[in-house]
Amino acid sequence: MVRIKVCGITNLADALAATEYGADALGFVFYAKSPRAITPETVKGIISEIPPFVTTVGVFVDEKPSEVEKIISYTGLDVIQLHGSEAPTDCNLSKKIIKAIRVKELTDLEPLERYKNTSAFLLDAYSPDAFGGTGQVFNWDIAVEAKKYGRIILAGGLTPDNIEEAIIWVQPYGVDVVTGVEGEKKGIKDHKKLRLFIEKAKMAFKGYA
Repeated sequence: MVRIKVCGITNLADALAATEYGADALGFVFYAKSPRAITPETVKGIISEIPPFVTTVGVFVDEKPSEVEKIISYTGLDVIQLHGSEAPTDCNLSKKIIKAIRVKELTDLEPLERYKNTSAFLLDAYSPDAFGGTGQVFNWDIAVEAKKYGRIILAGGLTPDNIEEAIIWVQPYGVDVVTGVEGEKKGIKDHKKLRLFIEKAKMAFKGYA
């Protein structure tokens, strides 16, 4: 079964909607420059309200390991996602690690060999202006090639319109959506788009399972 992560959660209503529709994981961004940035206090409150068996992921960008551990301990998050320029040595933390890699060409996969302490790699479209949530798509053939390095979570410009094709093409461990299920305001999910995205993702998996 393909795992579905809805990232950039900023409020309880969106978190509950995502879990109700069948999301496996929720992502919370602890990066002050992101329009989807959230406080540890808010995340702790949301986690206390969501149902069991939902994985919660803290997204960090070039944060000090000590600060990451402090936030993880306080909020009760399950998984750490490192979405910046973190070195392999920065992945020696107390929780399972997802290392995000921004890609635009095949050679961008070369660093993956050095990240031994990661549970999965999240592949996102490269942008010089942002670390994620750009809504841009990259060449999915690169994601197929990346599977030889470990579990792959596909991100970057996924929407209800292209998620079925993406899953059938790449057959990833998981998919990650942010912009593709939002309305006009960044950080606020469009629940109709959210439900449709998750439904189509699950249907696509049945197509190649």
